[in-house]
Amino acid sequence: MGPNMDHGNQRTRQPYVTGTSVLGVKYKGGVMISADTLASYGSMAAFKNVERMTKVGTTTLLAAGGEISDFQHIKQMMSQLETQDYCADDGCVLQPSEVHTYLQRVMYQRRNKQNPLWNSLVVAGFHNGEAYLGTVDNIATSYTDDHIATGYGEHLARPLMRSRWHADMSEGDARALLEDCMRVLYYRDCRTINRIQIAKATVDGTLISPVYSLETKWDYQQFIDPKAGEETGGSW
Repeated sequence: MGPNMDHGNQRTRQPYVTGTSVLGVKYKGGVMISADTLASYGSMAAFKNVERMTKVGTTTLLAAGGEISDFQHIKQMMSQLETQDYCADDGCVLQPSEVHTYLQRVMYQRRNKQNPLWNSLVVAGFHNGEAYLGTVDNIATSYTDDHIATGYGEHLARPLMRSRWHADMSEGDARALLEDCMRVLYYRDCRTINRIQIAKATVDGTLISPVYSLETKWDYQQFIDPKAGEETGGSW
């Protein structure tokens, strides 16, 4: 190795290739999450088919916004965790709450070492008849809720969730809500694409959908004429 090739430890000092919002809702009989498939290099829509969700064990789903390479590292850690759980062969399965707690500790440890993983993570799962939905970010801020949104979704999608979510909503209503939220994000967040995935966790296990495209509508009056209605305060 030449003198100019030894760079020592390599760290992600700031996000470069990133994904945006992840959304999640509980519904009667399960929990559902959604994310688009765009990975942006700065302001450039660089990669349009990057899947940002994965299965962990038999009961848990994990999705991420933020730096894609850090999420790849987290997926490797989850694979090792699954292997350890399998090798224990103790009849216990890895629970969603355990995955969430593990990721809290990982994010907190990396933050304290001044080498954070630049992600906002959503953990969803179904175990022992109960749905689980939690999130943790790059500085280890963590909580659980009935509905969750990260990134721009916290500002643009969460109000829709608060107005439409209820504990007895059906799977179809949950999917419609997530699709409507993703559609709003596509209209308003320039780091979003209309190619999305939806995943669910139920008593039957976990399922991640193939990538598909949302139908969109661009002939709203305020899209055609952005100044329409400004005499009454505009669209904002």
